[in-house]
Amino acid sequence: MNTTQIILLPEWALQSGVLLTWPHKKTDWAEMLEEVEGCFTQIAEAISKYEKVLIVCPDQKELRKKLAHCNLENILFQEISSDDTWARDHGAITVIQDDNLTLYDFSFNGWGNKFSANQDNEITAKLFKSGVYADDVKYIDYLNFILEGGSIESDGEGTLLTTSACLMSKNRNEHLSRSSIEDQLKSLFGLKQILWLDHGYLAGDDTDSHIDTLARFCNSETIAYVKCDDPNDEHYEHLSKMETELKGFKTLDQKPYRLVALPMADEVYDQGDRLPATYANFLIINEAVLVPFYDSPKDKLAAEILKLVFPDREIIGIDCRALIKQHGSLHCVTMQFPKGVIQDDI
Repeated sequence: MNTTQIILLPEWALQSGVLLTWPHKKTDWAEMLEEVEGCFTQIAEAISKYEKVLIVCPDQKELRKKLAHCNLENILFQEISSDDTWARDHGAITVIQDDNLTLYDFSFNGWGNKFSANQDNEITAKLFKSGVYADDVKYIDYLNFILEGGSIESDGEGTLLTTSACLMSKNRNEHLSRSSIEDQLKSLFGLKQILWLDHGYLAGDDTDSHIDTLARFCNSETIAYVKCDDPNDEHYEHLSKMETELKGFKTLDQKPYRLVALPMADEVYDQGDRLPATYANFLIINEAVLVPFYDSPKDKLAAEILKLVFPDREIIGIDCRALIKQHGSLHCVTMQFPKGVIQDDI
């Protein structure tokens, strides 16, 4: 009988650092590299005030110059090849397995073979071999199972929040039934329940409805989610049905969740296509929460709402208009590592 104890840590657990995979001229960012680097620089500067930033990049010498105004003592560089920048999905997912910090390396295939991802899929293994992680951190690859960090939300107590549209989508694990995927997730993460959202999406989202664009655990009893109040918006029906689903979810103690509605971001278009702007794509770090801004009056409202949810953390707005031009946002380009993962003395 397997008696292994596993905990999938929540994002608000104390962190040792955050992973960024830096944009470069061989990525899809090439035509707007300076613009998107400005956004990444804001992110790195904000995080480095509170904890380490582990940056995967092609040339650390040049990047170090660009980040000279940041707290460089808290920034670590690793020169590793990459296809793109979405660290949330190619980065390691950290669990505690029998009291050992363990990095899970799942297969990443560009959200169902939509984009090239072979180099990104190798980043976690290369980082582990680089010596940047603490000596007692374990590593396990699950390259036969496709799972992206943006597709799951953990409360740290045995509940996982996810979407069926993503986990059951084409070219991921379509050979597995929903019950088989659920069994696999429960075994890997020591889960007691999985809350599946069957509704909710954002126009322009390449991920097939990642949960981190729609609904997020803020603590074990609170879920922040995107609410659409405009009946004329294409998202209204789907997000209303998602809200109804959320209202029906229960904690492990069989209590309804405290639901916090975030405003539907104002419409943002690029070359006629609506982009997936969302305030749910915030990042929780030590003592702060980074919130995506889109040069909209709703930015302030979203920040005020999240301040009520996270009263003990500073709320920091990051201009993410550049990021959503490639159909992602702030949380999508980051992956946090709990305390003890990154070496303390480097």
